[in-house]
Amino acid sequence: MPKAQSPEPRAGVDGVLVIDKPVGPTSHDVVARVRRALRQKRIGHTGTLDPLARGVLPLVIGRATRLASLLSSTEKEYVAGIRLGAATETYDAAGRVEGAGTPPDPGIGRDAVESALERFRGAFEQTPPAYSAKKVGGVAAYTLARKQQAPALEAVQVATRSLYVLGLDAGLLTIRVVTTPGFYVRSLAHDLGSALGCGGYLESLERTRAGPFELTDAVRLQEVEHDALLAAGRMIPLERLLPELPVVRLTPHGVTKASHGNALTPADLAALEPGPEPTAPVRLFDPDGRLLGLARQSPDGLLRPFVVLV
Repeated sequence: MPKAQSPEPRAGVDGVLVIDKPVGPTSHDVVARVRRALRQKRIGHTGTLDPLARGVLPLVIGRATRLASLLSSTEKEYVAGIRLGAATETYDAAGRVEGAGTPPDPGIGRDAVESALERFRGAFEQTPPAYSAKKVGGVAAYTLARKQQAPALEAVQVATRSLYVLGLDAGLLTIRVVTTPGFYVRSLAHDLGSALGCGGYLESLERTRAGPFELTDAVRLQEVEHDALLAAGRMIPLERLLPELPVVRLTPHGVTKASHGNALTPADLAALEPGPEPTAPVRLFDPDGRLLGLARQSPDGLLRPFVVLV
């Protein structure tokens, strides 16, 4: 069956398209393939997934790219398979494992795992993997690692919101973890193996949630490429993004001012629900319910737009 024709770029193709990323392509590959399928140039993502990982990869499209930084700074949820009994240089199954075949069951029991996991609950310092995109002197760490130059990576503060064991069978530990942005599940696997004294690496990873976006929101990459019109219909519109932020509805005069990035006075506001905290972002809507942008309250009491979407 021939592929459906992708829609031409048009006004209104703005929002978030959640992809259920398959194992294999990089996040950059996924963005490139969706660009071709939708014939849209302005597409980005809100946080990478490694090639060996699958699951939720939100793509920001059109004007939604201006919201990418806010959509990226949200917690993530994963189901991870950690192979105990060996370590790899990449901290995952893509790296070289000492010996041949699957590492033997190290005989670690669930009680020992639960005890070791305690140090990874809540806030702690985590060092990114050497094979990662973290920059060291302006160079990606993996570039240095591939040249056998150990990158000097600094530990950063991360946190797990929740971390619990789903199963442990023959050395394969399955966990569910909710993390802050910037967390490396590969580092968790490696560090847990070190804490247990048997070694460990990430064998499989599925991201089940990125902020408010879940697998139930996602469409498979192959479906996007096969039927771009269907994919466009699955897009989450601008008005449904960042629902945790208060809504400010503007008068027609306020719409004009906000569209030019001008500060808003109380006379420009038709409704405020609920009142924002000082400096907290709010969403600006026009009388027809369209999202115009984001604003913050300044010390002088005015709302000043810092993202304009029109």
